[in-house]
Amino acid sequence: MTMPAAIPEPSVPTSPTSPACGPRRSRGTLHLPESDIYYEVVGSGPAIVFAHGLGGNHLSWWQQVPHFCDRYTCVTFSHRGFPPSVNVAGTAGPQEFAEDLKALIDHLELPEVYLVAQSMGGWTCLTYALQEPHRVRALVLSSTTGTVDFRAIRHPEIERLPQWDEDSEAARADLSARGILASTGARMAQEQPARAFLYQEIYDLAPASYKDTVRKRVRGSRNLAADVVRTIRTPVLFLVGEEDLIFPPGAAVATASLIPGAQLVRFPDAGHSVYFERPEAYNQALDAFLSSHSGLPVKMAPQA
Repeated sequence: MTMPAAIPEPSVPTSPTSPACGPRRSRGTLHLPESDIYYEVVGSGPAIVFAHGLGGNHLSWWQQVPHFCDRYTCVTFSHRGFPPSVNVAGTAGPQEFAEDLKALIDHLELPEVYLVAQSMGGWTCLTYALQEPHRVRALVLSSTTGTVDFRAIRHPEIERLPQWDEDSEAARADLSARGILASTGARMAQEQPARAFLYQEIYDLAPASYKDTVRKRVRGSRNLAADVVRTIRTPVLFLVGEEDLIFPPGAAVATASLIPGAQLVRFPDAGHSVYFERPEAYNQALDAFLSSHSGLPVKMAPQA
């Protein structure tokens, strides 16, 4: 497995992140026996921990942190092996990622957290939430169901998966031939080329060989049975793009049907990376959900 080289720990800046959020509280690297985890903490209030997907790192949440940091403590980090974080041990998977997350939450002395996960981050956050349910106030799964074995769920949406598999495979092949990432999709590339370019730049920071290894390991760990999913009592919100070619939106529908009180928001004209592609709509849906559990006001979307 190819490991990224270690990156020197940055100094703590003194300038404010934004007028609304005030000075960044901290940034640094948590040195663990198996990994070095880079993190940033911005804002104050109840803590939201954002866990990025395979195509990202701590920078991926650049459109979410400014929206929430005036009311919440926003924690972003890079999973082990995703720069600037380093995979010291060479192992990576849901359990290892969840252990790193636990160590970070402990290090920051956060008694309770809201977890917001994108794609691969869903494996991290769901695993942690099942192990530490008393510390997770709510769980948000974006374009993911984490370790859930959704193909074993009896639901009409699952019965449609063979057709989705066929259609999405053909669409991904077409995008690949055109040099477009499936995680951004043709719509973002055409309508928002600058945003798609930034996504590609962040995506390329982690070695392709490492991403391939992690992809195989996380996909191979979709083994959480429906009976276990039914026992989840943590408030859960699923956020999915209707045009997702990597994660079947119907899998979120089926999984949400097993969790008492689970909520689901589907975004038309959005692919796998709703948080990146449609940040205003994503932030509003996330804000409303968090507000219902934190009691903090929802920030109104900026006027066009």
